[in-house]
Amino acid sequence: MFSKNNHKDNKAAIYADKVSIIAAGMVVTGDVESEGDIRIDGTINGNVFCHSKVVIISTGKVNGDIQAQNLDVHGMVNGNVSVGELLSLKSNCHISGNLTTENLQIEPNASFNGHCSMGSGKKVATSKEKNGLVLQEN
Repeated sequence: MFSKNNHKDNKAAIYADKVSIIAAGMVVTGDVESEGDIRIDGTINGNVFCHSKVVIISTGKVNGDIQAQNLDVHGMVNGNVSVGELLSLKSNCHISGNLTTENLQIEPNASFNGHCSMGSGKKVATSKEKNGLVLQEN
């Protein structure tokens, strides 16, 4: 009757229209975890764990690893990135770190320094662990 997958789908539906915003000029020190979308206009000095979509605006900066289902980067990331669905590198963004994603979209003038691994058939885990980002099989 009840399954873990239904619980995840219901939980995702609850947060589907929720967006958390890290405003320009704001600095967050520590890890950030969210069920709903995150928009980063400011700076996060820590890891970001999102069960949904992260958008880093041109003024946004993340100094840490990012784990999300979808990620659009207009700003800067200094850390490794793991994305379960689509990673989109927008013009003038810069990433220093390794990328792991199912699908990658890169616009002209976007840059990243690191290794890229695509189409692994794995999904991003929905929780963080002490030793960093973890991928798990479906």
